[in-house]
Amino acid sequence: MEAAVAVFLGAGVGGLLRHMANLAGVRFFGFTHFPYTTMVVNVTGCFMMGLFTALFVLKMGGIPQHVRLFLTTGMLGGFTTYSTFSLEFAVLVERGALTHAALYAFGTLGLCLVAIFAGLHLVRALT
Repeated sequence: MEAAVAVFLGAGVGGLLRHMANLAGVRFFGFTHFPYTTMVVNVTGCFMMGLFTALFVLKMGGIPQHVRLFLTTGMLGGFTTYSTFSLEFAVLVERGALTHAALYAFGTLGLCLVAIFAGLHLVRALT
């Protein structure tokens, strides 16, 4: 039960952070035809997942499982938005913006993969 509560609470925090990112994205980017905020959130979330994972394994093996679940499955799961990513990709395709759709899909995937390895590498380099 403790794990479920940790995930539940973490998802609430992550969802709130996501909402705040949406508000900031509108202020920073305005309303655009490209989903910049979702891309930034997913890349940031992947980077943080790499950092947390490396910290848990290399530096903080004694961190309780419910804390790990709060931060990763809960908070980062609530913060990142691959379901939103999929919907926005579909909308771009349906609008006929195939170049934007391809750039969005490959850009998000590529940058998220780079970000998770960067997070892992950063912690390893600092240990």
